[in-house]
Amino acid sequence: HVPVGLGIDGSIASWPTAVFVFGVLLMGVLVVRRVPGGLLIGIVATTVVAAIVEAVAGVGPSQGTDPKGWNLSTPEVPEKVAGVPDLSLVGNVDLFGAFTRIGVIAATLLVFTLVLANFFDAMGTMTGLGKEAGLTDKAGNLPGIGRALVVEGTGAIAGGVGSASSNTVFVESASGIAEGARTGLANVVTGVLFLAAMFLTPLYEMVPVEAAAPALVVVGALMIGQVRDIDFTQFAIALPAFLTIVVMPFTYSIANGIGVGFITWVVLHAAAGKARSVHPLLWVVAGLFVAYFAVDPITELLT
Repeated sequence: HVPVGLGIDGSIASWPTAVFVFGVLLMGVLVVRRVPGGLLIGIVATTVVAAIVEAVAGVGPSQGTDPKGWNLSTPEVPEKVAGVPDLSLVGNVDLFGAFTRIGVIAATLLVFTLVLANFFDAMGTMTGLGKEAGLTDKAGNLPGIGRALVVEGTGAIAGGVGSASSNTVFVESASGIAEGARTGLANVVTGVLFLAAMFLTPLYEMVPVEAAAPALVVVGALMIGQVRDIDFTQFAIALPAFLTIVVMPFTYSIANGIGVGFITWVVLHAAAGKARSVHPLLWVVAGLFVAYFAVDPITELLT
C-alpha cells in the first residue's frame, strides 16, 4: 500500500505519534552529544515511555480497536520474558509448488521479480552503508562486494529453507554504523544476539514500532548527507537522483527507486544526445527494470 494521506483525516494527533516524536528528539540529542549506544538507549527509553502511556491511557492496538492506536505491537509488560521459539515451519519448503499452481511462465516471472528486487535492494543498501561507513574507494566502489553478494544470496536461500523472509542486508544496519561498527565482528555479534532474541520473543515484542522507527529517522538524517556528492546542476543527473530518493519510500522498495533511477538516467542521457556515453550495461539493466515493472500486469493477464 502506498501512503496517500497523512494520519487519519489529516490528523496525526495520537499518543503513538507523540511517543515517536519524543523518540526522535531524544535520539537526536543523544547522537549530538555523542553518547555511546545512544540509539539503543533511545529505543529502550522510548519503549519505557510507551509502556507508561499504554498503562495510563489504555491506547490499545490500531487494528480493530482504535485507528490511533499502536502499530504492529502494543507496549504492554509481558507475563514472561523468555520462551521456546516455534520452529515447526523450518524446512517446510515446496520448491516447485508455484510452477504447478500458477503455471511455468507466471512462476518464472515471479522468480525474476524476486531475484531482481533482492539483488538491487542488496546493491543499493550495501553501497549506501559502505559509503556511510567510509569503506568505499575513491570511485565509490565497495571492496569485496562480490563476496558480500555471495553471502547475500546464501542468506536469501537460507531464509527460504527456514520458511522466513529473505535474510538480505537491511538498511537498519546503518544504526550499527552510526554507533561505530566498521568490521565483520559487528555482524557476528548481531547474529549471536538475534539467536538469543529467539528465546526472548515475549520481551522484545513489547517494543512498539513507534519506539524503533525514530532510530531509522536519525540514521536516515545521517545518510542523506551523501547526496552532497551528486551534481544537481545537471538536470540529466538531478532528476534520476531525485526520483530514486523519493520513489523508495513512496513504494516501500529500494529496488523500485533504483529501477526508476536507471530508466530515467538512460532516457534523459539518450534524449540529450549522449546515448553513446551510456554504458551498455546500463541499457541492459534499464531494460530489465522495464520488464520488472511490467511483471505484475503481465502476470495478471496470464492468470
